[in-house]
Amino acid sequence: MAGLTACDRGSHPGNIGKPAAQFVMTDGVETVDLAKLRGKIVVLNLWATWCAPCVQELPSLLALKQKMPGIAVVAVSTDQDDEVYRAFLVKHHVDIPTVRDSDAKINALYGTVQIPETYIIDRNGVLRRKFIGAQDWTGPEITDYLSKL
Repeated sequence: MAGLTACDRGSHPGNIGKPAAQFVMTDGVETVDLAKLRGKIVVLNLWATWCAPCVQELPSLLALKQKMPGIAVVAVSTDQDDEVYRAFLVKHHVDIPTVRDSDAKINALYGTVQIPETYIIDRNGVLRRKFIGAQDWTGPEITDYLSKL
C-alpha cells in the first residue's frame, strides 16, 4: 500500500512521540473531548466534505470502526456550510463522532496544512503516527499496526 509507506513524507513530524495536543471541540450538535478518549487508541481524521480524497477514504474509516470497535475513530471537518455538512453525514451514514471546525482550529493545533490527514494517538495520549492523504483503513498493514499499539 503506497499510502502507508509514504505516511510521514520526508521526515517525522516533530510532535510524534509526544503527548497529543488536547482539545474539546463542539459544533452545537456533537462534542469531541480528546481527554475523554484516554485509554483507547484514537484515529483522529481531519477532513472536509468538499475534499475528494477525504470522501474516498470515508467508507474505510467507517469500516475500521466496525472491524476494530475498541478503537476510537474521530473526525474533525473544516466545512464552512453547516447545512451541507449535516446533509453529507446523513447521506453517507456517518456513525463515528465527527465535529465541524469551520475555523480549522484543530488543523492549526496539529500543524495540518492539507487534508485528509490522520493522526494515531495511543492509549496514553501519545501521538504515534501521522498519515497524509487517503488511506485504506481496513488494509492489513494498518489494522496490524493498530492492533499492536
